Amino acid sequence: MNNVKNALSATLETAARTDFPPRQIEMATQLDTHDCEKAPIAEEPSKRTKVLILGGGFGGIYAALEFEKMLRRRQDIEVTLVSRDNFFLFTPMLHEIAASDLELNAIVNPLRKMLRRVDSFVGTVERIELANRRVSVSHGFDHHSHDLYYDHLILALGCGTNFFGLPGIETFALTFKSLGDAVELRNRLISLIEDASSECAAGERQPLLTVVVAGGGFAGVETLGAINDFVHQAIRCYPNLRSERVRMVLVTPDELILPELGPKLGAYAQRKLISRRIEIITDARVKAATEDGIELTNGMKIPSRMLIWTAGTAAHPLLTALPVANERGRITVDEFLKVPERAGLWAVGDCALVPDPLTGGFHPPTAQHAIREGRAAARNLIAEIDGRRKKPLRFSARGQLVAIGRRTGVANIFGINF
Repeated sequence: MNNVKNALSATLETAARTDFPPRQIEMATQLDTHDCEKAPIAEEPSKRTKVLILGGGFGGIYAALEFEKMLRRRQDIEVTLVSRDNFFLFTPMLHEIAASDLELNAIVNPLRKMLRRVDSFVGTVERIELANRRVSVSHGFDHHSHDLYYDHLILALGCGTNFFGLPGIETFALTFKSLGDAVELRNRLISLIEDASSECAAGERQPLLTVVVAGGGFAGVETLGAINDFVHQAIRCYPNLRSERVRMVLVTPDELILPELGPKLGAYAQRKLISRRIEIITDARVKAATEDGIELTNGMKIPSRMLIWTAGTAAHPLLTALPVANERGRITVDEFLKVPERAGLWAVGDCALVPDPLTGGFHPPTAQHAIREGRAAARNLIAEIDGRRKKPLRFSARGQLVAIGRRTGVANIFGINF
């Protein structure tokens, strides 16, 4: 209850503002920099091998951290991490920021505190030229461009959001991938509750108190579970509102939520959410969205002012344009994380299609796999520079966990269900 009150008092004055400028987030994560000085580097040789890492997610960050360890006593290799933000974001806990269970600084770590040996370049990748081994990056308030040259390039740009071209979705839906998205979601929830509490909304409160989440996977379920707790606790602070008027809806195309965890855990999680008055609409998808409501493929129309979109991912547009083999935007790599027939090109994380020799398939695009891929790519890259034998990636998932609200969750650890 105290978390909710603190969140209300801290964000009411900005609730109507739904954007959270990245520059403000950058400044917020760099307040304490007295211990961030880079370690002194000896005078560099005339020729240094240049390595670029594009992307500051799990794959890119853990590749950079591996270089930190391996290059501690070497000055012949120069590594630069190019990231859109100047901090690393622990995305699996974004829903806890939206629900005010955690403060912003609990899931962000400034790059310049993490990386002493590896350089950081904060900007947006605009163009990748494989033939010239050049990457163009824009940054600054005027978005001016820099050309960065490389000998080796690690692609870790992840993926984007896929709206499938559905009418109104990109305009009216909230995505949930960044720190700004989590803050915007929390502000929007408080703003809708405030509007519903006012006297002028007495006859139109239901759409204001209805939230629809598209997608029954990890992101959708965790987000809905967290904000359901947040809204029901917040309602107690508003005499004009009743908890019974809150409507939370989850839309999934599957028969059960959380298909990644199997039918037993999916059914258990679904029963738990339904017991908390959460509606789960199965075998349906969101078809269209307007300012006043959401239309589903089963013909149902839900009056609502908030749609949260966690229903699809799209390949990064820069990567689909590259002249390399890919499958649905994921770049094909070998067991060493290297792109075949492309000297000096590597890929990790969500944007890479990494073969799994243990299963005969491919590694899924999850954080625990991206971490190991980033480390393996860094080690194999150094091995190639030194003329040593590279080692294939061999990793089996440890398990998966999902929080479903009210301090409960479901998990599969080493094949055992909890």
